Amino acid sequence: MDMVNYGLIGCGMMGREHIQNINLLPQGRVSVVYDPVRDLAESAAVLAGEGGVSAPAMVADTLEDLLAFKDLDAVVIVSPNNIHVQQLRQIVQTRPLPILCEKPLYTAPADKAELDTLFKGYAHPVWVAMEYRYMPPVAALIEQAEQATGGISMLTIREHRFPFLPKIGDWNRFNENTGGTLVEKCCHFFDLMRVILKAEPQRIMASAGQNFNHVEERYDGRVPDIWDNGYVIVEFDGNRRAMLELCMFAEGSQYQEEISAVGPKGKIECLVPGPGRFWPAKLGPAPVPKLILSPRAPKGPIEMDIPVDPTLLDAGDHNGSTFYQHQRFNAVVRGQGGVEVTLSDGAKAVQMGLAAQQSAATGQVVTL
Repeated sequence: MDMVNYGLIGCGMMGREHIQNINLLPQGRVSVVYDPVRDLAESAAVLAGEGGVSAPAMVADTLEDLLAFKDLDAVVIVSPNNIHVQQLRQIVQTRPLPILCEKPLYTAPADKAELDTLFKGYAHPVWVAMEYRYMPPVAALIEQAEQATGGISMLTIREHRFPFLPKIGDWNRFNENTGGTLVEKCCHFFDLMRVILKAEPQRIMASAGQNFNHVEERYDGRVPDIWDNGYVIVEFDGNRRAMLELCMFAEGSQYQEEISAVGPKGKIECLVPGPGRFWPAKLGPAPVPKLILSPRAPKGPIEMDIPVDPTLLDAGDHNGSTFYQHQRFNAVVRGQGGVEVTLSDGAKAVQMGLAAQQSAATGQVVTL
């Protein structure tokens, strides 16, 4: 296949990031888009046409129309969390195609059994969008962690960031739509824990709540219930443990994500800045991602900058990772390589998030 024609479902901020990164692929183009908000869809179609193709993408009136479009080789789902499953069902039952589905894969515990049945024997690749794996500093940590630490015993992930951004109808203000902060936001980090430790979770304990963000907002009289801070401790097999620290009222932090892994031989860390568009220009250039190696012997830390291609920084808010993810998915659709973030990976990240939500809500340890 010389060119992969994509259909994009959902044309909001993240949908536009997917389009901008597909536009950078020499063998990819968005040929048709769908969003129930027509203005968003039409704007996204124009953006798709800026990728060097001869014309803007077509705008479908419905998901059915998108799936009936002739020039369609793969589908990218970038819709609100709580409708992923129904759209996956419609694709499988109407026109089975390769799928890249944004995280979280699902939001309700009962959804997992349906997805297991739905995709049993599915003949096409399905990739769950876990962009954080492909941030260059995080990818470097994943590659080097085992050797640098001598075998990881403790893993810490800290994200200090800005609050949830506005969405159409502010659907992300309520747990019923998102699965909860520890699913919506943190499934990325639970996925990273499994990848970095190469292990499976056994027990989860969490404390989280809503202290500041969105408490003054009202939607038809309803107060948002989405949490804005928390700690999660996860015990993994092999007597290893990981901790997540999340704060969503920490805008202005020099680094948005800080990940450290420690073992008997030393420590490895990566520091990842947030989206450059949020960095105050008056402070000078935005921070550069870093990798820090600290061997146990007193030789001093080794600090390395890991700059990201400016073109990729301009194409989204995730330090180039959306491009690297699409590059790999595009290759899989064309018959090269295999899916790296499977349905099972996506489901396990959600299961960990739901368990953390349950633990924080009940004060009880949750066994997986």
